[in-house]
Amino acid sequence: MSRLDWQIGTVTAITPDTPRVKTFTLSLSRWTAHRAGQHYDLRLSAADGYQTERSYSIASPPEQTGEVALTVELIADGEVSGYLHEGVAVGDQLELRGPIGGYFVWPAGALAAPLLLVAGGSGVVPLMAMLRHRQRAKLPNPAVLLFSIRTPEEVIYQQELEAMAAADPAFTLLLTYTRQAPAGWTGHHRRVDAAMLAEAVALLPGAPQCYVCGPTGLVESVATLLQAQGLPDDAIRTERFGPTGN
Repeated sequence: MSRLDWQIGTVTAITPDTPRVKTFTLSLSRWTAHRAGQHYDLRLSAADGYQTERSYSIASPPEQTGEVALTVELIADGEVSGYLHEGVAVGDQLELRGPIGGYFVWPAGALAAPLLLVAGGSGVVPLMAMLRHRQRAKLPNPAVLLFSIRTPEEVIYQQELEAMAAADPAFTLLLTYTRQAPAGWTGHHRRVDAAMLAEAVALLPGAPQCYVCGPTGLVESVATLLQAQGLPDDAIRTERFGPTGN
């Protein structure tokens, strides 16, 4: 069987990340090592034969063997995300296929370029797989994550990211709040702009490989701004989340 054949995954853990985001860990009998940045398709099948499916980025690193973690944001009127958040419990089984994708992946290695990651909201998920892979494999590539979120309660993986930044001088976490910032916040409080990206690039020792993931508007704006700062097209990889994706 190929990785594009459907298989059954058993939910072994459900971890709340924010009020509207949960991570579902599933054990797979036919687990295949993925590359950071890939995704799985998930399919729901009703008794009457109706089926629907969505694609979800992998949050876990390749080193987490035998299982896969998918972080899912609850979308208003989201058919699949609503079912996952409200109808799935530990021990339930779900249909999956993957890993899928070859463009938005990080070719990790000691000789790879510094890493600039720019995320909007749940667009941080595939980037987190890259950071976890970098950490687990003890890769030396300097990295910066510029993470745009609306409010403090929407920072996915906040404790893990802060711990990662505190423990690793080669990794910098930059947060920017676009609506409400925490009390006493002295960091960025606006949408990602040219000055913010220039600051992030300047933290790295050389020209970075960039991965940008999030809502379409943010992704297109960031890619354009990075190009304007002289980064070549082949150094900027993007993945968009449409406004109705769930």
